Amino acid sequence: MIFLVMGLVIGIATVVTLLSITESMSKDIEARLNQFGANIVMVPRSKNISLSYGGIDVGGVNYKVAEFDEQRIPELRTIKNSKNLGVIAPKVIGSVRIKGRDVLLMGVDFEQEIALKTWWQFDGSIPKQADEVLLGSVAAEYLNLSPGDSLDFSGRRFIVASVLHPTGSAEDNVVIGDLHESQKVLGKEGKISMVEISAFCQGCPINELTLQIAEKFPEAKVTALKQAVMSKMQSIEMFKSFSLGLSMVVIFIGSLMVFVTMMGSVNERTREIGVFRAIGFRRGHVMYIILFEAMIVGMIGGLIGFFGGNGIAWATLPFVLKGGPFAGINASLGIIAILLSITLSIAASLYPAHKASSLDPSDALRVL
Repeated sequence: MIFLVMGLVIGIATVVTLLSITESMSKDIEARLNQFGANIVMVPRSKNISLSYGGIDVGGVNYKVAEFDEQRIPELRTIKNSKNLGVIAPKVIGSVRIKGRDVLLMGVDFEQEIALKTWWQFDGSIPKQADEVLLGSVAAEYLNLSPGDSLDFSGRRFIVASVLHPTGSAEDNVVIGDLHESQKVLGKEGKISMVEISAFCQGCPINELTLQIAEKFPEAKVTALKQAVMSKMQSIEMFKSFSLGLSMVVIFIGSLMVFVTMMGSVNERTREIGVFRAIGFRRGHVMYIILFEAMIVGMIGGLIGFFGGNGIAWATLPFVLKGGPFAGINASLGIIAILLSITLSIAASLYPAHKASSLDPSDALRVL
């Protein structure tokens, strides 16, 4: 009986450990991917005909573009699926003249922007004052500036707080300043040119989020970078599928262990079964005794396996995922683990119980 309980405990504990670690890793992966860049971009609708491709711009036909009112940006947090919105990074964009050259100025909320662009690396420090700017690598080389230098444009003096390492994206070519200070420089007080949003919609399609944002901002063109969202979903789903597949193998091995142990238990208790049959126990009674015993064993094995599995997951998670938090004890997983253990124990005991109930009393009593 001890070996039977141990077999169930090992099987259930292994499954619970795998699923608990997977849940913890999935939450950590979701949190990291949610901060890895924008996957929804909101820009004002316009009648622009862009003639650019791959960074090469050959001109275009431009009309006046409306901009968002900054006071309305918090309304994004009021959509139905607002809990799926991560970082919201508003920007104001315009052209300024520095050292006799036209340069693109982008005003951002540095706290939100740094949270959105977690891969950014730079020489210097993050701008903290309104008169501090961050230069893209190409813009710094173009203007021959480095951290600590000063530059003047629009009648104001600014300090280069840091220079961004090459990213291969549009940020390399711009001067990045404080949002509200840039609005003053560009003459766009209270205006926002575009909004980048980091969102992870696990419980709803990404299209639903874009529709909700578009309903809230009918004057906006909301674009979902589906490729980024799908890659997030696929990464997590593949990880979960691997864990479930491995758990199924462990469950199969555990069921074989229970089957072999119950068969041995029936063979060893041939005499007791023969006595039961001789004093009038029916086949159903014998099966009930063995299956009830299997249910009790399954319940005990499931309880010990569930708490043991969570303990193992908690102890091993720091080695698997450094700095990752333990997802905690999942009550639903506990119920499933106990029911699985009981079901597994009863299913593996059906044939041994049938064999025991079919035992001829005269054959059983020969061992006495």
